Amino acid sequence: MLAAERGAALNTLAAYRRDLDGAEQAIGDLAAAPRDAVAMLAGEWAALAPASVARKASALRQFFGFAMDEGWRRDDPSGALPSPRTRRPLPKVLNHADIAALFARAEDEASGDDPKAVRQLALIELLYGSGLRATELVALPLSAVPRDAPFLTITGKGGATRLVPVGTRALEALGRWTGLRPVLPASRYLFPSKAGAHLSRVRLFQLIKALAARAGLDPAAISPHVLRHAFATHLLEGGADLRVLQTLLGHADIATTQIYTHVDSARLVALVNSRHPLATKPASD
Repeated sequence: MLAAERGAALNTLAAYRRDLDGAEQAIGDLAAAPRDAVAMLAGEWAALAPASVARKASALRQFFGFAMDEGWRRDDPSGALPSPRTRRPLPKVLNHADIAALFARAEDEASGDDPKAVRQLALIELLYGSGLRATELVALPLSAVPRDAPFLTITGKGGATRLVPVGTRALEALGRWTGLRPVLPASRYLFPSKAGAHLSRVRLFQLIKALAARAGLDPAAISPHVLRHAFATHLLEGGADLRVLQTLLGHADIATTQIYTHVDSARLVALVNSRHPLATKPASD
């Protein structure tokens, strides 16, 4: 159901499988487990972080709902599952100086015609310049390279597609990379691997962290997703509309995008103080 009806990504399917398998190992057949057995999962998960408990409980709630729809169960025991209160953590974001240092190093390394260095530059240009997810980036087909218009057609979570603008810098880096990209007839990907598939997410993480170390930055504070967060936060700082940002990031729910409004609360306060009609009116004595 998750794959066929919701178009869930492979990573999502794997996470659901792990959560359901773990619960079944703890309390037995989920299609027949009584409510009191389901309640025991709270104890099994006691040492986990609230966010992990919430994720596992969500997987089970969806499973029990599906089991009732399919006639496997007559009751829904999900009310016995724990409901921890979770607070969405603020995303890690690089400041402008860190971004400048990272790109300065990447540009210096890509000043020649070393294919790996030019590929590295193209990768970070798309992460920070277009806000792509790591999975979206590594799986880009060669046909996605812009020709007539500076846009990429991205297939995101749930199979949803969106148009993402590509800046001048990224276009230049992509042009250099496609000129140096190894000719692999069996691979249709923009960033192919030697095996004919695409560059893996793990390898992308390794490349970004190694670049950060060479740029004098803390590798633990940088990842492909941190560059995506920086893209969103810096656009918002520059005055981007939240709905536009939602579209660019491929968020189904604007509540997900709104997390970025909390990243720079000081900027928002300054914005109200400078733009509100009463901001320039002196307070009465």
